[in-house]
Amino acid sequence: MSDFTAAANSMQAAPDGADLCPSFLAVLPVSGVGISTLGDPLGSATVCASDAIAERVDEIQLDLGEGPCWESLATRRPVLEPDLSATTGDRWPAALEALLRAGIGAVFSFPMRIGNIPVGAVDLSVDREHVLTVGQIRGAVELTEVAARRVLRGALLEAASDGRADMDQGRYSRREVHQATGMVAAQLGVTVADALLVLQAHAYATERTVREVASDVIARRIDLDRPHGLES
Repeated sequence: MSDFTAAANSMQAAPDGADLCPSFLAVLPVSGVGISTLGDPLGSATVCASDAIAERVDEIQLDLGEGPCWESLATRRPVLEPDLSATTGDRWPAALEALLRAGIGAVFSFPMRIGNIPVGAVDLSVDREHVLTVGQIRGAVELTEVAARRVLRGALLEAASDGRADMDQGRYSRREVHQATGMVAAQLGVTVADALLVLQAHAYATERTVREVASDVIARRIDLDRPHGLES
C-alpha cells in the first residue's frame, strides 16, 4: 500500500467534521493546504486551511471569484502552477497579482467533483517555486477524490441539521431510492455510496426530497449523467 493510499484510507475513516488538510501535508511536499466549496450547489466557503497563508490563498480566490481553484473546477482538471511569477496573467489577473503579493511561489489546484456534482477544490501552495512529480500529482488526485466525498457529505449533514437537505438514512430502505442509486452508480461509474451522495446533493440543490429525485431518475425524467441533472 502506498503512502497516498494509506493517507486516503485514513481520511475516509476519519469521523465527520475531521480536519482534512493534515492528510495532504503528511504525504506531499507543500507548505499549505486549503479546501473549499465553490459555487452552486454548496456555496463558496473555506472548509479547512492548514495555516494563515493557506487561508489567505483561499480568501483571495473566494473574494475575487477567480483563480486556479475556479479554473480547475470549471475544466475538471488539475491546474498546476510551479512558478507563479512566470504565469501569464490573462486567465485570472487579479488573483495572480494578489497571490504573488501574498508571497505564494507555486500553487496546485485539484477539482473536487462527484459525478457531475461540482463540490469545490483543493489548493496546495508553496512559498517558492516548486514542481510536483507525476507520482505526487497522482497521489494528490487520489486524496482529492476522498476529500470530495467527505466535503459533500459534511455539507449535506450541516444542511440537514437545519432542514435544508434530506439526509434521513431511515428513508433509504425504500425500493425506489435503492433502484435509483444503482442506476446513478452505473451511469456515472461511481460507487453506490457516491451515487447516493449525488442523489442527496441534487435533492438539496433543487429543494426536493431524495425520494422525489429518485422517482424522476427511475422514470428517466432527469439524467444525473448530464451536467446539473438537466431534465431530458
